[in-house]
Amino acid sequence: MSKVTHISHSAAETEALGEAWGRSAQAGWVLGLSGDLGAGKTQLVRGLARGLGVTARVSSPTFALANEYGGGRLLLAHIDLYRLETEHQIIGAGLEEYLRPAGVTVIEWAERWGSLLSSPRAVGAFRRVQIEVLEKGSRRIVYEDSGA
Repeated sequence: MSKVTHISHSAAETEALGEAWGRSAQAGWVLGLSGDLGAGKTQLVRGLARGLGVTARVSSPTFALANEYGGGRLLLAHIDLYRLETEHQIIGAGLEEYLRPAGVTVIEWAERWGSLLSSPRAVGAFRRVQIEVLEKGSRRIVYEDSGA
């Protein structure tokens, strides 16, 4: 497992990091994002979408739970678990299909999914991303690649 830490000093830097990840993303990737409200999770996803070549406007799917964006190099599924509190609610919402994507899945509030995300049988190429607010505008973004 590899772990890399980035310090972002602005929303633009956070998006640029996501864009770089999008350019190197491969089919089957699942990125689990964790961080407080306003930490920059959706900004990272916007950049990732741009790196994949998605031209649609990316917004957080807080009420829809999942948005899909095509038109890029790979299909991007963007899930937001903020309104769901337990694994049972998440499974009941039918979101498991996104754990083995043909394209790339990004899950905001991934820690709410619990143990299922740590099972290599349930999730293929899983990457965990923790975003921490350091001070106004600055973020520590820790990326862990499971190596799968």
